[in-house]
Amino acid sequence: MASLNAIAQRLVEPGKGILAADESEPTIAKRFAAIGLPSTEQLRRDYREMLFRARDAMREHISGVILTEETLLQHAADGTAFRALLADCDVIPGIKVDRGAFPMPGSDGEKITEGLDGLRPRLVHYASLGAGFAKWRGVITISSTTPTRNGIRANAHALARYAMLCQEAGIVPVVEPEVLADGEPGDHSIARCEEVTAETLETVFKELRLAGVDLSGMLLKPNMVLAGTRCAEKPAVEEVARRTVDTLLGHVPAAVPGIAFLSGGQSDEEATAHLSAMNAIGGLPWRLTFSYGRALQNAALVLWKGRAENLKRAQDAFAHRVRMNALASLGQWQPDLDVAA
Repeated sequence: MASLNAIAQRLVEPGKGILAADESEPTIAKRFAAIGLPSTEQLRRDYREMLFRARDAMREHISGVILTEETLLQHAADGTAFRALLADCDVIPGIKVDRGAFPMPGSDGEKITEGLDGLRPRLVHYASLGAGFAKWRGVITISSTTPTRNGIRANAHALARYAMLCQEAGIVPVVEPEVLADGEPGDHSIARCEEVTAETLETVFKELRLAGVDLSGMLLKPNMVLAGTRCAEKPAVEEVARRTVDTLLGHVPAAVPGIAFLSGGQSDEEATAHLSAMNAIGGLPWRLTFSYGRALQNAALVLWKGRAENLKRAQDAFAHRVRMNALASLGQWQPDLDVAA
């Protein structure tokens, strides 16, 4: 467990965060379609290579990258394994191991994440390929009828089983319970999100303890406490930061080395501003950093458009967002830095 704690500590090293490059094929197909690109294996490779070869940004501010199985095994155009590109930047490769969220039987719009069947041998295989950590996402939707206690507990139980299997294989589990800000109908208040997030985290850590998971050898990847994306009232950055920190203090044990937030439902700048405001509060028992996908990649993807001549501009845009969030992980980001850029 000491080695797991050492990996977890590296992943939340001050001034660094995790790049989530684990978009499923349907998700990346939607993002490519928005810029007029088909989702082919070669284009997916070229896109990820564009990010991984932004070497200064990767080396200085990225501690780990969450990959899909395809990307973990993939090679760059010149034949260099992606794992070698990451190792050159001292970046730990991680792997998404869940198979996605599916409708929960007997529920009204709730989902349960699948992928536990056959997970033990898969984790052994991923560890042999050099994966130092893994990720599993459980989805919690807020509506007039959800979430139910059964829905929260079922996802928490799956997260705990996954986490224990990871630690058995020598892999750090990143536990991701996401209370959706942009689910349907998405008009819930920040107070409602706070209530559901608190119950979710309480249940997740109860299940983790029951499963025997060593909390010092894992990371948490939660949502921030936000109003729904269709809520009429938009809370201030300081309110989001305070409510999120208070919820974490009430339900996340100090033994957890770090918390790497997801960015769901936020613009690039909002995700940065909220993270910085939380770190500015200070005095917290865990490190707070980012584990963003779209909030790090969106500008780069729009600029890239699959064209070699756009490579440098796209990498510069990616490097900028990485730097902004590295500052946010230290509580040092300021809005004028984004405006100037």
